[in-house]
Amino acid sequence: MALFPVKGRANKNVKGTAVTAQGIWKEFRVYHEKNQSIKEIFIKRKRAEYETFWALKDVSFAVKQGITFGLIGENGSGKSTMLKILAKILRANQGTVEIKGKVSALLELGTGFHPELTGRENVFLNGSILGLSRKEISKRFNDIVAFSELEQFIDSPVKTYSSGMYVRLGFAVATNVDPDVLLIDEILAVGDEAFQRKSLDKLYELKKQKKTIIVVSHALSSIAEICDEAIWLDKGEIKAAGKARKVVATYLREVNRKEEERSDNEDEERLATPGSRRGSGELQIKSVKLLDGRGKERSIFKTGDKLIFRMEYEAKQPIEKPIFGFTLYTRSGVLCIGTNSRIFGLVPDKLSGNGVMEYEFDKLPLLGGEYELTVVVHDITGMHIFDSHDKKYHFRVSAIDNSDIGLFKTSGSWRMS
Repeated sequence: MALFPVKGRANKNVKGTAVTAQGIWKEFRVYHEKNQSIKEIFIKRKRAEYETFWALKDVSFAVKQGITFGLIGENGSGKSTMLKILAKILRANQGTVEIKGKVSALLELGTGFHPELTGRENVFLNGSILGLSRKEISKRFNDIVAFSELEQFIDSPVKTYSSGMYVRLGFAVATNVDPDVLLIDEILAVGDEAFQRKSLDKLYELKKQKKTIIVVSHALSSIAEICDEAIWLDKGEIKAAGKARKVVATYLREVNRKEEERSDNEDEERLATPGSRRGSGELQIKSVKLLDGRGKERSIFKTGDKLIFRMEYEAKQPIEKPIFGFTLYTRSGVLCIGTNSRIFGLVPDKLSGNGVMEYEFDKLPLLGGEYELTVVVHDITGMHIFDSHDKKYHFRVSAIDNSDIGLFKTSGSWRMS
């Protein structure tokens, strides 16, 4: 049993748990003006000015043996600090941490590697740090190299490795030394797509072996899928704890709420982007509003919400059979939807003066992401453009769950016979 005591009240590890953290406090100093040399200290005759910052505030949790446990939260919430305390890289100011068994950690890029040593030498160095004998490392060496796919470069200094090669070797060592507890930071996001899939397969293999895994990640869909339990840290404090999917859903609801508050406080110009405009101008779209089911103008919606595109127009002269239309794109330019009033059988014989044309999504099918809107009004042939606002409006759709991926929420259902 590895015991890591720090200042604070005594901790009793609950039976059946692999990791127990109790009352963890961690302080950092944020310096405003740091003395650069001894000479400056004597000349200025003053100490460097700093503020106290508490990265963790009375954090307590227990991780059962054999489960995968997630830590989520925004940047600066204390996730990585907590993981480093578990890995004994940092020491808490107060509280206790108790871990049963051998711990292996995969944290920042290159942690534990000596840049001047070769990949082979670093494998043996890391293995010895993790408590393995040279004989045990030699027995697992071929598996580690095969997993990392670095056979050609294993005898090159790691300072010549790319970030992807660092990740491959680090993950291969961390997962092949038979750890009882594996700690993984966001570093998995650095690898390429093929490596990420291979790494996930390895994690599932370790889960089947009933290894205890603690993961820090911003990839909420991965946390919800891989982890059994999770905690949400916010400014160093636990805001929610429990089943991973439930904690992720709670965190997403709070993120969406904050986005909506921020949107409500912004100026109406938040909807406009510097998109182009063209057209002959006899019939003009004077304004475009994105409304929710209560008729309130918004720039953030959720999948399944009611969304109304309201186009207020002015016809400076009588216009025969005008057609209103819109297209929706992702911010990266992928066309999602395109439609017009003619498709729905709405073609007025003649328009003049001011009026309103609306399109309503009863249930918005778009999944989470950023979207751009183009609106247009043209003649019955589609050849003459009266007015076109190309990608001049944008809005965001906030994810409400992790059930689907892609652009659209499915409306079908599964059956089994």
